[in-house]
Amino acid sequence: MASERTQTSIFDSTPDTQMYEYKLSIEKIQAELLRYGLTSNQSKVFIYLGKYGAKTAPEVCKTLKLPRTETYHLLSALQNKGLNKAIWILVNSEKERVKSLEQIEKGLSELWDNIPTFDSLHDEVEEKFQMLQGANQIQSKITEMTDNFKDEFLILGSEKDYIKLYHGEFLESFVKSKQRFRLLSACSEKTSYIFDNLERKNIKKLDKDIQNHLCFILKDDEELLFFTKNANSVSEPFAMWTNSKSMTYSMKLLFESLWINSKNIHL
Repeated sequence: MASERTQTSIFDSTPDTQMYEYKLSIEKIQAELLRYGLTSNQSKVFIYLGKYGAKTAPEVCKTLKLPRTETYHLLSALQNKGLNKAIWILVNSEKERVKSLEQIEKGLSELWDNIPTFDSLHDEVEEKFQMLQGANQIQSKITEMTDNFKDEFLILGSEKDYIKLYHGEFLESFVKSKQRFRLLSACSEKTSYIFDNLERKNIKKLDKDIQNHLCFILKDDEELLFFTKNANSVSEPFAMWTNSKSMTYSMKLLFESLWINSKNIHL
């Protein structure tokens, strides 16, 4: 299951956005391309592919907000025109008709270079939700998260959750890690051996009033694995992974609040 946020491209930018200056450059290039027989949408597609590289028809119609059928016609028309080459080749084909060719080509090249590649813009990231059922799926996702985290890794879990993580050797990734990690645990003195090889300053004990069914993992403030049924459940574990900014932010606030009010685990 996945949900998407509406993305705004350079072509749709408004005067109050930082991309608007690039839109003005695009409009100047489009005006010149119209002189060589391209329609407004053909020029849009041409500029998009020129700056973004090879893309599929669905990707083109999604980014430029064009009807799918029209997109295929536009791509076919551009291919027939031989517009898969750089812009100055198109201009050079009109040498006889345009006396000020070099001046126009230079101006177009400057405008073209001024437009950033589309992947350099900070578009909203597509939000994804993935449901995971059973130990194998969940363990695989946890391994993936611990293998490539860059900034900070946060875990909140019950005693049984940490025992499973310990026996699955997931906590080993923090022993020599240069990245930051913090663990909130409901472990008792009997199971404190789980953290023997870890920096105790990064570990705190949850208040006993916190329910044992609460468990989640947060990676780099970007990915969240939230257990709806954790190790304390009588049925098999069930969890949801997401990169939703609102959900990761909410869980980070919860973690920080509990961290402040939790006690250090003593040696």
